[in-house]
Amino acid sequence: MPRLYLDANATEPMRPEAIAAMAEVMALPGNPSSVHAEGRAARRVLEEAREAIAARFGARGRDLVFTSGGTEANALAIRGLSAGRRVLVGATEHPAVLAAAGSEAEMLPVLSDGTLNLAGLEAALKAAGPALVAVMAANNETGVLHPVEAIAELCQQHGALLHLDAVQMPGRLPFSLGPADSLALSAHKLGGPKGVGALLLRPGLDPAPLLTGGGQESGRRGGTEALPAIAGFAAALSCPMPEGLATLRDAIDEGVKALAPEVIIASSGAPRLPNTTSLILPGVAAETQVIALDLSGVAVSAGAACSSGKVRQSHVLAAMGFGAEAACAIRVSLPWNAGANTPTLFLEAWERMRSRLRAR
Repeated sequence: MPRLYLDANATEPMRPEAIAAMAEVMALPGNPSSVHAEGRAARRVLEEAREAIAARFGARGRDLVFTSGGTEANALAIRGLSAGRRVLVGATEHPAVLAAAGSEAEMLPVLSDGTLNLAGLEAALKAAGPALVAVMAANNETGVLHPVEAIAELCQQHGALLHLDAVQMPGRLPFSLGPADSLALSAHKLGGPKGVGALLLRPGLDPAPLLTGGGQESGRRGGTEALPAIAGFAAALSCPMPEGLATLRDAIDEGVKALAPEVIIASSGAPRLPNTTSLILPGVAAETQVIALDLSGVAVSAGAACSSGKVRQSHVLAAMGFGAEAACAIRVSLPWNAGANTPTLFLEAWERMRSRLRAR
């Protein structure tokens, strides 16, 4: 059987449009910061991409900072905007956000379905001192969608800044900067190249830079811009969102439950990304499931692909109240090019895996 790639939340397959755009721009010799004709040609590509990406999220080009990816975008927002503010982060945030927030950050609880506990947020915001709230628009492990509008309203009522980690949203659901103060993006999560992302900012916000150098990105991020990757980023974002992913995801959920009623589908009662499901098979370690499926030609993961190949108990599921089951979850995330036969192929491999492991 051909390989079945179901780990899109770690990275999407590259869009052909992105590959073509990168190849074209690689032929340009100029540096965007140079003033000669070659430099101006490179600068034109850079600024056109900046305007196109920003416009897709209701922002201005001048308020977009290109970064090396979502991790840097999140760190630039959290560290660059938090001076004099308490930092509040959701308990189910991506490790990149938790690391940027640091050990002194205050954790915000989530409900059992994985959505942010708004009562807990309001209580934290009522405490003394201004705050910066950092939450993800969509969880990378369960796909759960946080109530962003309600979170933003509470932040506005209490004078807090709101940073959204939105790297899982583009290419899957319509989204914009909206009432948030900053928004982190990553190209490879939507079919663009790895190694490039962006931070969108509300007009007037100016985070302290993490990287200083030649004054690129209006002094907010030093270093020559990765022009081919940026062109690929813009090209991938211009592609239409795939249709039917939710139908495929639901077929997987229903098929797994029919085969094994003991399976738990995390966050199944909450709004989720159309491509994502978290399947808990009690008593079978996530690492064992991932390896067994890989040997059967199916690529899934056990959570964030940011631990140098290590599989650990999900802190996301633990924060949602799961006990030992938190170590028994795999994430299935459908790519933009998933075919109609994907549920059937996955369920065949998953049932073989379950039967073999249960027989031990």
